[in-house]
Amino acid sequence: MKTVVVGQGYVGLPVAMRSVEVGHDVVGIDLDSNRIGLLKSGSSYVDDISDEALAEAAASGRYLATMDYSDTEGFDVAVITVPTPLRDSLPDLSFIEQSAASLAPYVRIGTTVVLESTTYPGTTDELLVPILEAGSGLTAGVDFFVGYSPERIDPGNKTWGFRETPKVVSGMDAASLLRVQGFYDELVETTVPVSGTKEAELTKLLENTFRHVNIALVNELAIFAHQLGVDVWESIEAASSKPFGFMKFTPGPGVGGHCLPVDPSYLSWQVRKQLGKSFRFVELANDVNDHMPDYVVQRAMTMLNDRSKAVRGARISLVGLAYKPNTGDIREAPSARVIELLDELGAEIRGLDSHVEEHRWPSGVVRVDSLADAQDGADLVIVLTNHADVDLEALTSSHVPVFDARHVVAGRNIETL
Repeated sequence: MKTVVVGQGYVGLPVAMRSVEVGHDVVGIDLDSNRIGLLKSGSSYVDDISDEALAEAAASGRYLATMDYSDTEGFDVAVITVPTPLRDSLPDLSFIEQSAASLAPYVRIGTTVVLESTTYPGTTDELLVPILEAGSGLTAGVDFFVGYSPERIDPGNKTWGFRETPKVVSGMDAASLLRVQGFYDELVETTVPVSGTKEAELTKLLENTFRHVNIALVNELAIFAHQLGVDVWESIEAASSKPFGFMKFTPGPGVGGHCLPVDPSYLSWQVRKQLGKSFRFVELANDVNDHMPDYVVQRAMTMLNDRSKAVRGARISLVGLAYKPNTGDIREAPSARVIELLDELGAEIRGLDSHVEEHRWPSGVVRVDSLADAQDGADLVIVLTNHADVDLEALTSSHVPVFDARHVVAGRNIETL
């Protein structure tokens, strides 16, 4: 089977590698020449895919990383895993449109195209299908098959990887569903079929809206608990002892990545556009989570003021710039807003994060290579992300004040979110 995976990022590369592993001939399409160069040299930029895995795929002769869509000719299944960002608070589906238009001339009778990119309900049937039909001259559901399967990649999760995580699958019709489910049955341990593409598209938005709203709840609770002099972390641990009716969520400096800051807004946008109503839970959650980096900087200012130190001219070290532990994913990370605010206030900013690639490193932040360097001469250390390769316990013996936005260390010199 010849499989095409459009997009070789955090979602697409694991799909491609797993497809090679089960015996498919795989073409990985990406228009980022830097990525293609790294893939061809055997260097992985995705934390869940090792250099060794890339080397094995290359050695098999069944993986081709390319920017040229002509290499997709004769494909059996194509999976589209391109980004769907927000532009000025509006969904940007241009990457899906471009990918579909480029792929369409190579669609032939019997092929299957699956969209994995997060989007609002209706995108597969109303946007993707017409582009594929126009470019191929064929009819979806008659000549070829189309489906949607929301990605569930959780970067850095060692327990629930691509293979182990149940995969929701759907098709534009019954025949398409059979093709889509058959494809993913080869790749993952469990598939979960739903009746239509809109239901599958909504499933993804529901999953991330649920997380987004609950994280906003505990974030706002953490702010008020601090003002009330209550240890919110102890209360969360106590509540999590209840074996029913409660799910543990913890506060943090904000949300990031390709899901939480974006996906719920897709749903809110569609509700407003088609129904003329506000999705109040999502909009409130956006407001709370978007302002958590501001709260982090406010707490940092207070800690410096208590030591008769202004932010301007202060040397502040940020530990962990990626949005979650043990990944280098800096997309929409809270650190970006924290850096912006501290820079506006005149701070000297240093950063410690071995996972973030050099070309993605934020400008204006001096990179340090160890926790000792981060503490050396610092007026304040802020823990934004708790990577496993940093011994944060060493902060407890430091004389430098620490603001821990993740509640991972405790000590007399440490304040917690």
